[in-house]
Amino acid sequence: MSAAAAGKKEGTGQMDIGDRIRRLRKTNGLTLQELADRSELTKGFLSQVERNLTSPSIATLIDILEALGTTPAEFFREDREEQIVFTSRDFFVKEEEDYGVTFIVPNAQKNMMEPIVLTLKGGGISPQYEPMEAEEFGYVLAGKIELHYGSRVFSVRKGQSFYFPCDQVHYLKNPGSSEAKVIWVTSPPSF
Repeated sequence: MSAAAAGKKEGTGQMDIGDRIRRLRKTNGLTLQELADRSELTKGFLSQVERNLTSPSIATLIDILEALGTTPAEFFREDREEQIVFTSRDFFVKEEEDYGVTFIVPNAQKNMMEPIVLTLKGGGISPQYEPMEAEEFGYVLAGKIELHYGSRVFSVRKGQSFYFPCDQVHYLKNPGSSEAKVIWVTSPPSF
């Protein structure tokens, strides 16, 4: 069970304040009596708070939190577990006439980079991107593509990669008749 889940009352989605106080007290290596002495409250009252038999007033809760060396903002902050691994259920696919884009990291716009899988149909062309302050990387998974970068054209085959600053107009084209597939990453996100 995650720390965030442990701090919730089971099945309600509400924060279990008593449990959070108890865990914080134990993390700080304090007994109930030591916390009572520091917060100028009784051991019995704190025991009831930790077991959710009574609720402290806001002023009393602030006294308890100060005695535990934390602030209300830190105490009530929800630590969401960050998703690290993504599966096909998390992906979003956008299909166009010449190409398909699979967004393989949901909500990547908030991250430092945005990876996609671009599938170019035979003869397909990706959108054209204007110069911007970013960098792009690509790795060809299948087929062959042409990287059009400014006035230059680079041929990139399966197993090869490309990397460039986005200071030129650029796009990808599939010159062949079979499908080409590319992992394409931009930093910061722009897809």
